[in-house]
Amino acid sequence: MDSILAKVEEIITEPMKALDITVDSVTWEKEGKYNYLKIVLDKTSGLDIDAIVEATNIINPILDEYDLIEDEYILDISSKERG
Repeated sequence: MDSILAKVEEIITEPMKALDITVDSVTWEKEGKYNYLKIVLDKTSGLDIDAIVEATNIINPILDEYDLIEDEYILDISSKERG
């Protein structure tokens, strides 16, 4: 799974750079009976919900096109917490 996650990060990094967004992490987690592909994004000025939605609308079709993950999963895209 690590090589798949690295490939996911690779294929979404450039499109996110176009939005001035950094891919902070890509992880695979199983919670109960559900699989989650969790992508954490970051931006110097912070990310609001509109930016997350825009990023999701770009990332989702890329993942569909490459079809790297055979298992069913929930795509979870969020912003890095700042503290």
